[in-house]
Amino acid sequence: MDTRDEPKVSVITPTYNAARFIENTIVSVQQQSYQNWEMVIVDDQSTDDTVRVINKLMEQDQRIRLIELNTNQGPARARNVALKAAEGRYIAFLDSDDQWLVNKLEQQVLYMQQSNVAFTYTAYNRVQLHDDGRKEIKAVSVPSQVTYKQLLKQNVIGCLTVMIDVEKTGPVQMFDIRARQDYALWLELTRRGFEAHGINEVLANYSVRVGSLSSNKIKMAKQNWRVYREVEKLSLPVAIWYFIHYAFLKTKEYFSY
Repeated sequence: MDTRDEPKVSVITPTYNAARFIENTIVSVQQQSYQNWEMVIVDDQSTDDTVRVINKLMEQDQRIRLIELNTNQGPARARNVALKAAEGRYIAFLDSDDQWLVNKLEQQVLYMQQSNVAFTYTAYNRVQLHDDGRKEIKAVSVPSQVTYKQLLKQNVIGCLTVMIDVEKTGPVQMFDIRARQDYALWLELTRRGFEAHGINEVLANYSVRVGSLSSNKIKMAKQNWRVYREVEKLSLPVAIWYFIHYAFLKTKEYFSY
């Protein structure tokens, strides 16, 4: 891509106690074939060496910006602080333990310019990390398009793969909830009429750590229900209808790993 046609991409990265991972995450952005980006990192009161690691890399690359919160406020507020500070036409999300493949930004910006769309996502690798150092990697494919009603049944959009053209959508903010705030934003955008377009090529690595999987499933289900009722304001029968689909598809997904 001709550098004259490269609008700036703002990379939104919340961090909390990510000293072990954040350098690899930042390097994956620095190694992008598309170089007109800024990385807005918001640290949510880390108690480890996260800030020191970021400062070291920031001294070497002025495209990296660090904002430190005075109190721990959670990922939604950290992302929103970064979104307010972002200067790019395109917004992309990357959490502090995930990485992008080198051509991620280039391919996504090119696709959005050629297709004239405002909201895209891509396929990705799901990298399950075990305490003994083992990694299990599975490619997660995505549909070419997803609607609001389809998203209510199943969130097929990985946050680390999303890119939004805020020149088309206007400024975006995430809902102030402790979890599933990214899902709520995808629902808002599609409800407003912005079609979500999928690029079915693996362009990112999503890290998953083995922990209390049953507990996490329950928490995720509760948060999904909260999105239906409190964010989307679905009636009780409609919320139940979509929750049944969600539970079935999520169970099917877990058994496929």
